[in-house]
Amino acid sequence: MNQNIEIRTATAQDVGGLYELMRKYIVDFYKQPDPGEEKLKGLITHLLEAPASGLQFVAEENGELIGFATLYFTFSTLKVKRQAILNDLYVIPGARGKKVGERLFQASLEYIRENGFASMTWETAKDNLVAQSLYEKMGGKQSEWLVYEIN
Repeated sequence: MNQNIEIRTATAQDVGGLYELMRKYIVDFYKQPDPGEEKLKGLITHLLEAPASGLQFVAEENGELIGFATLYFTFSTLKVKRQAILNDLYVIPGARGKKVGERLFQASLEYIRENGFASMTWETAKDNLVAQSLYEKMGGKQSEWLVYEIN
């Protein structure tokens, strides 16, 4: 394990670096429209200021952010407990292979277990086989539930 890589919760000092990472994740990786700096920084700030809604973990190497994970919090009616959604897990291409994704996932999992959440759920693209391999390695199983969406 690379000793120079620290996994920690995001702080106000990370807003600029998180913005850059999240923009790469949205625009470069998922090829989605740029949401704009104001909106994206607003989301990051919201999570910092309203921790009941979610939080972000960051991976930092030598003072540079190289990855992040975002947890959003909701509730499970069936289990009558809080539930976490791992909405994002991203590591910059140059830092892949250093187990950063595993460590971000593990930090998220430890957080939900230490705080009494019912479960953590997540989605990934059907063609993102690298992510699917990571999630299976970490003990994740495909849900019995189907995911639907509407725009």
